[in-house]
Amino acid sequence: MMSRIPRGTLALAAVALAAAIPVSATAQDVPNDFTGIVERMTPAVVAITASRPAGEQQQLQELLPSPFGTPRGPQRRTPRGSTALGSGFAISEQGHIVTNNHVIQGANEIEVLLSDGTEHGAELVGADPATDLAVLKIDPPEGLTVAEWGDSSALQPGAWTIAIGSPFGLGGTVTVGVLSARSRDIRSGPYDNFLQTDASINRGNSGGPLFNAAGRVVGVNTAIFSPVGANIGIGFAVPSSTAQDVVSQLIETGEVERGFIGVSLQPITQPMAQALGLESTEGALIAEVEPGSPAAEAGLKAGDVIVSLNDEQVEDPRELSRAVGQRDPGETVNLSVRRDGEEVGVELTLASREQPQTTAGAQQPGGQDDEARMGLSVSGIPELVRRELDLENGQGVMVQGVEPGSPAAEAGIRQGDVIIEAGGDPAREAADLSEAWREARQDQRPMLLRIARGDTSLFVAVEPTQG
Repeated sequence: MMSRIPRGTLALAAVALAAAIPVSATAQDVPNDFTGIVERMTPAVVAITASRPAGEQQQLQELLPSPFGTPRGPQRRTPRGSTALGSGFAISEQGHIVTNNHVIQGANEIEVLLSDGTEHGAELVGADPATDLAVLKIDPPEGLTVAEWGDSSALQPGAWTIAIGSPFGLGGTVTVGVLSARSRDIRSGPYDNFLQTDASINRGNSGGPLFNAAGRVVGVNTAIFSPVGANIGIGFAVPSSTAQDVVSQLIETGEVERGFIGVSLQPITQPMAQALGLESTEGALIAEVEPGSPAAEAGLKAGDVIVSLNDEQVEDPRELSRAVGQRDPGETVNLSVRRDGEEVGVELTLASREQPQTTAGAQQPGGQDDEARMGLSVSGIPELVRRELDLENGQGVMVQGVEPGSPAAEAGIRQGDVIIEAGGDPAREAADLSEAWREARQDQRPMLLRIARGDTSLFVAVEPTQG
């Protein structure tokens, strides 16, 4: 027969258990609602209208770019040109506005709408396509509300995030969610390090701020993952740890300089680690060294594995690329390298990072307009990769970058893919891709690519933008 538990014992036990569970200071500081933050920070958030010249084609409401195959938004072609809507936020009393590069790219006129309803013409201070950031400047009204940067590195999954922007042109829209993850790589470029949030982000939120629970900017809303072109709870923001440095450089010089060592890198698989005599797959394997680069001058060579930079462990090529890119040209760094079973130290001085060697379907001064862009940056193939794929010399080109929201991104092409054929013909250089793309657009049909990706070979159809 079960003994009877005295009344009130369970309740007391529950209270004791709750008291024994520590509550973090962060949790205690979370407000009951966000009305105070919204009231204080909404005046710092702006809506942006970017007009493009007649004859160019652009989305009516700029879709936050996605490398996951998000359908492109509605489009039109009119004699008056086209307009993109986005968001931004003021960061200085001098009138500096942060937004996304893809919101204002190619625009000949930019208007900023403040929360008080006043419109202001804006000038482009500088843009950085690599991180999809841009800085504008307006003639600031007296008492312009500015946002303060927060520390994105202190933000942990589960922390509150608040997005304010102009989705679908609805200015001052507030959405709230939590940080889902940090350091997301969405294959849009070598510096991917996105915050992922489930705060609703939609078309027109591009360039708007992502606030923490203290009302400070921890990210710049940039991308979404959506198979239907609208929010499904997976949005991405450039972390403030990246954005703050990029924005400062753009304001000071109008451009961003990044360190460059001159190597092609690839991740280390378990079989590679065994073959190289490594204890783990951590590190970045050098596939090729660019002649005349800092790496070449320092004696680095193909087959070396970079395991640390300035005594900080390197987990993979992406981490190394970010670490080098965050440093200034002219800075001297110390690398630890595994070579022939031994670890050696290498000192080199960083140069200025250059753009990929060749481009395919990318916009150039006096070149193709937005309608014609495929959105790929390609280069030659490192010799080690060529041997692994058993390719002949001159066969194939390697994808170095995919422009978010471009036809190439929508087709699912990724950085690191090797394009072997384009339109049924061998792809030996960027010009072959450009020619196949031009013919596909003329015939109004998709362009078929044959791609080598890891151990697999697949076909991908890239659809030209329809007018």
